[in-house]
Amino acid sequence: MDCHETTALLQAYSDDELDPVRSAAMERHLIGCAECAARRDELAKLRARIRNEVPYYPAPQPVRARALAAIEAATAGPARPRRERWGWLTAGALAGSAATVFAWFIGTAALEWQATSDIVTEAVANHSRATLGNRLVDVASSDQHTVKPWLSARLDYSPPVRDFKEDGFPLVGGRLDYLDGRPVATLVYKYREHTIDVFMRPVDSGKPTALRRPTTLRGFNVAHGSAGGMECWAVSDVNMDVLTSLVQHLTSTAS
Repeated sequence: MDCHETTALLQAYSDDELDPVRSAAMERHLIGCAECAARRDELAKLRARIRNEVPYYPAPQPVRARALAAIEAATAGPARPRRERWGWLTAGALAGSAATVFAWFIGTAALEWQATSDIVTEAVANHSRATLGNRLVDVASSDQHTVKPWLSARLDYSPPVRDFKEDGFPLVGGRLDYLDGRPVATLVYKYREHTIDVFMRPVDSGKPTALRRPTTLRGFNVAHGSAGGMECWAVSDVNMDVLTSLVQHLTSTAS
């Protein structure tokens, strides 16, 4: 295992997501390579900072409103006479159904919100780590015909790559990262003096992707877009309007 492959797998290694063979290969390389070992230590420090400094947020209020609406819809129906012999049984079954609906709705809504929150946190962490570690690109080129084949050769999908220099977003290169436990293509753009990371991956066919609202985490803006079977998460410290403009460029060319 060489330094390039080690760098691409460091995050997965630190999360104990590598198989035993690759994990052992990583450890052998880290023992003999001071530079990669230093990157591992920097990643460990950054992860510790994220755990200590990134705030935890409660589920948003709309989740409660949607849950109450689901319960009301599940319990709606014609009124039954109180004299009905089995009324108590019907009421009990209905209450049980409502509780089941409530538990299912809260559980799925919480999991969906948590998954999105985790991806945003990972994307911001990847962007911060690349910026602080001065590892912005693995392949430095403004030529999409250079960046795209490089990424495609290292992934099980071929991400769309475009240069938007004429619109103020020149492509400067690409790199490999991990997002949601999987390798992901990262396109790197510039806007004036700002760096923008765009994490591009296929949409899971079994999980239709709803567009996520732009958000801000740890001073970084995050915008989401989806088109042509691909979705992207753009992260930068640029103005949110600028970031969403780039996402619109990406999704319009991917569709």
